[in-house]
Amino acid sequence: MMEGHETTKQYGRGGRRAALCLLLPPLLVLVVLKTDFLPQVGHFRETGFNKFTEGMVHKVSSLGLDSARWQEQSLFEDSKKDAGAPTMSKLTCNFSHRYSDTCTMEGDLRIHGVSASVYVVSSSTFQPENQTITVRPYTRKWEQATMSRIREVSMRSTAPAPYSFVIPPKCTVRHDVPAVIFSTGGCGTNFFHAMTDLIVPLYITAHEYNGHVQLLITDYKAEWVAKFRPILAALSIYPVIDFDADTAVRCFPSAHVGLESHMILGIDPALSRNGYTMMGFRDFLRSIFSLQRAWATPVSRSSGYKPRLVFVLRRHSRELTNEADAISAVADLGFEVVAAGPEDASDMAKFAGVVNSCDVMVGVHGAGLTNMVFLPHNGTVVQIIPWGNMKYPCRFDFGDPVPDMGLRYVEYEVTAEETTLKDRYPRDHPVFTDPSSIQRQGKVWEYFLEGQNVTLDIDRFRGAMQQLYLSITTD
Repeated sequence: MMEGHETTKQYGRGGRRAALCLLLPPLLVLVVLKTDFLPQVGHFRETGFNKFTEGMVHKVSSLGLDSARWQEQSLFEDSKKDAGAPTMSKLTCNFSHRYSDTCTMEGDLRIHGVSASVYVVSSSTFQPENQTITVRPYTRKWEQATMSRIREVSMRSTAPAPYSFVIPPKCTVRHDVPAVIFSTGGCGTNFFHAMTDLIVPLYITAHEYNGHVQLLITDYKAEWVAKFRPILAALSIYPVIDFDADTAVRCFPSAHVGLESHMILGIDPALSRNGYTMMGFRDFLRSIFSLQRAWATPVSRSSGYKPRLVFVLRRHSRELTNEADAISAVADLGFEVVAAGPEDASDMAKFAGVVNSCDVMVGVHGAGLTNMVFLPHNGTVVQIIPWGNMKYPCRFDFGDPVPDMGLRYVEYEVTAEETTLKDRYPRDHPVFTDPSSIQRQGKVWEYFLEGQNVTLDIDRFRGAMQQLYLSITTD
């Protein structure tokens, strides 16, 4: 009886083994379908991940040296290290802000640029419904047309072991500094947008690391990187990485996807983790470009010295048709005038020095006024507002940010007699009788920004500038 019982028990075990063997293939299929494992294998094949079999792990030191060490490990040991890492990761996203969506994470992070994927491995904040989160890392999220040009970055979080079946890609490069991922695919070729959409948010997000942070750029624009290289180099001691072309799997201890952005051309110290201000940002720029003047001080009219004024001139739209007369009128009042066209402002470092040498900047609404970031503290910005009920949007872009920069603001609003629109449209046209109706039609750009130039009433303009001259000089 005992022998019969043992025999039956042995057959029972064999039956369970057979049943388990029958269940394993469909279970494996389910794991593959649920974890995106096959696409990862595809990525390995496409990007030459056969290097994994050689067990080569690129170690990047915090010194950022080109002679980074290569350490040879067996695939088995590396897999055991990755699988058994005790680090619990954390992923937090903020989608509530008007300007940008951002995600921050720390722990075991594996970033693969070519697939625009960030793997947050063994996440203590994992939720099945949020295992994949996507962000377009640019700071104008209310503009659908702009954001449609921005590449999505996916964050794929996995449950802590042993509850996860996801097999994340293995590290090929290890960094011991944080990562910041952002896009230059929006409006970065325009100097205003470059500053407000990218440079100021980069300062808010990355300056706290004192250069020890790796910048990864999606929608990479080589021209933009070249233009702003001095600022990028001041924020990070490492060369920026073209995220879209990067085939490595880079592992970081922490990362930001997207940039923090508070307001147009501004910083809200209450929202900044480090209490950053726009005056501090301008001091940061002054240090980068070795600008000599921190403050503008009143000039005595009896001293023989003249306050210096830079006139930022436009071409093709919102151009001053009588700019020579306007410059002459300002010079007659006692200013030393520097006339600067687009060609003069194209060299940012050189023009920053010119602006910093001045006490006043004058120009028609446009990107050129963004160079006010280089003025010394207590300098003055004079914005000429074109026709078309444009006071609010013009002030929003360049008037409202001025006080937080430690500058003074003056505006000169163009009348119907000073716009070239009077040569194209009769006075009973909505352009003159109801400019707001043009705005409601979404045609501000067509009519009031690209569609007009300005012919200043020189006497009127001289009167406004004389008041300014008296306010920044002493007897």
